[in-house]
Amino acid sequence: MMKFWMAPGGLHIEPAETRDAKDLARIHGQSFFRGWPTGDFAAFLGDAASPAYIACDSRRRIAGFALIRLAADEAELLTIAVDPKWRGKGLGRALMEAGFADLMLSPARRMFLEVDEQNLAAIRLYKRLGFEAISTRKGYYPRPDGSAATALVMARDLG
Repeated sequence: MMKFWMAPGGLHIEPAETRDAKDLARIHGQSFFRGWPTGDFAAFLGDAASPAYIACDSRRRIAGFALIRLAADEAELLTIAVDPKWRGKGLGRALMEAGFADLMLSPARRMFLEVDEQNLAAIRLYKRLGFEAISTRKGYYPRPDGSAATALVMARDLG
């Protein structure tokens, strides 16, 4: 059974495959100070406990992705990133909603994530999706100037 969800801008969302690792690493590197290497993405994409979703066009050009890790009855959003030219078009929300829909078929009942407390756009999105702040992690994210940002830990029930 092929999983497929609609996305804004004429794109669709489907499960990521190992062959997508290079594109995910590129988009991640455009989105975060310390992007993850292709090999890390390949390892995640080869693991059934790490479902990933890509937003792409009919030629499979990837505009964004979300990567999740499952453990027992919990899910963690490991990372989500959207190509800079596609930001602000609702892809992040569509990727999260596809993940929620897919997770309804799993044992996961709660999802967690960490977000830089200064990433206000992401925090607004997560709050609109039902996440609530539950704690913080000081010094969690490295910054280019050598300082470290605090992560806000958020969670929501999956249904």
